[in-house]
Amino acid sequence: MKTYGLGKSHKLCSQTAIDRLFSQANGCRSALAYPLRAVWSAEGVRRREADEPLKFMISVPKKKVRKAVDRVLMRRRIREAYRLRRPAAATEPLAATDIVFVYVAQGTEPYARVDGAMKRLLKKIAVPAAETHSPDDAAAGQQ
Repeated sequence: MKTYGLGKSHKLCSQTAIDRLFSQANGCRSALAYPLRAVWSAEGVRRREADEPLKFMISVPKKKVRKAVDRVLMRRRIREAYRLRRPAAATEPLAATDIVFVYVAQGTEPYARVDGAMKRLLKKIAVPAAETHSPDDAAAGQQ
């Protein structure tokens, strides 16, 4: 009953999946909620056997945050915000989604700001997922 745990099964490790997310050809979406940017896609996720429907990755560029200790600090803050917000997001229709969170601010930001941005991003990600799984699509698939 580890609702708030983040294990290996939650991490996006596949190089092909990461490349697919950042390629311009497929239908990946992105949203910005300062200081975070999210890039996500549900395309191609059906091919893998998903033991965990949501897989995520965090990127804090060296160009934005020069010191390694500050990059690690921001990565931990982003991970903690995601860890605490994920159970609420898992009840929403986010099944089988790959997400990359990219830190876009210069320098470090307080946890409250990162948490607020995470909350807004997960709402933005949930809305398009709900639109793609509309009842009209299910009725069209049955015909």
